[in-house]
Amino acid sequence: MAQLTLDELSFEQKQRLAFIDFSLQYFGQISVQDLIKKFAAGLAASNQDFHIYRCLATENVQHNQEAQLYHRLPSFKPVFPHDVESVLHGLANGFGDGLSQPVDPSQICFDAIKLIHPDTNVIATIMRAIQHKHAVKIHYVSTSSGESEREFVPHALINNGQRWQMRGFDRVNNRFADFVVTRIKQINGSDSDVYIQEMAESDKHWQQVVELCLMPHPALKHPEAIELDFQMQQGELVIQCRAALASYLLRQWSVDCSHNHQFTNGVCQLALKNHDVLEQLENTTIVPGAHS
Repeated sequence: MAQLTLDELSFEQKQRLAFIDFSLQYFGQISVQDLIKKFAAGLAASNQDFHIYRCLATENVQHNQEAQLYHRLPSFKPVFPHDVESVLHGLANGFGDGLSQPVDPSQICFDAIKLIHPDTNVIATIMRAIQHKHAVKIHYVSTSSGESEREFVPHALINNGQRWQMRGFDRVNNRFADFVVTRIKQINGSDSDVYIQEMAESDKHWQQVVELCLMPHPALKHPEAIELDFQMQQGELVIQCRAALASYLLRQWSVDCSHNHQFTNGVCQLALKNHDVLEQLENTTIVPGAHS
């Protein structure tokens, strides 16, 4: 058993071991009953899972016989990768308040309050269209032109930091664009043919990757605080992203993109260092200072 590797285990076993690993890393302890409740596993199988885990990572866990708990050791090194964003989202939405999947959301870990909630059926229809490369017919309400009916060929769903949008080809305006999902009043599939010029491969700004160089705003008295926030190296944070998404990122983080970084009222804590990259971006009207 000491020579056992993860590759020799079944998918189900890996899931259970990953839960043990996760619980030890984020909660510091786990019991056999926690595993039984999580996976509806039998007692013998759960004990075997802990035995396998201890063989894989002898320096990770110690068994407290009296409390019937397995404790995380200071020498712990995760056996499985646990994405921190996924973990925080799960904690905030209630899967991690205890060790055995609680009913109520966590009272110790909170996510930002979300005011916008997409419709499940709308999302499902968009996802099916993307998966099968189909168009959709929508009734869409714009803030500038009101309600209209149109055909759209979606190729991606995007969270722009505030709301979910679908990215694709708008057949009314004959161009690629982003449409806010919650503004769709009605959506249906379309049997019309989709052409190569309407697909993601032809979306120039989607395919183009740009580099954004961010730095603490020059007006800040203590820029080191921002360097720590964003884990900057030598006072810079270099990000690569799609040209179609860069404007959303710059708006979400209130990055001062004006010439000479003119916003000195404290609203912007970040500034764009490579100002010339704005020429490659889409939808720069939403970018702070881009046109000043």
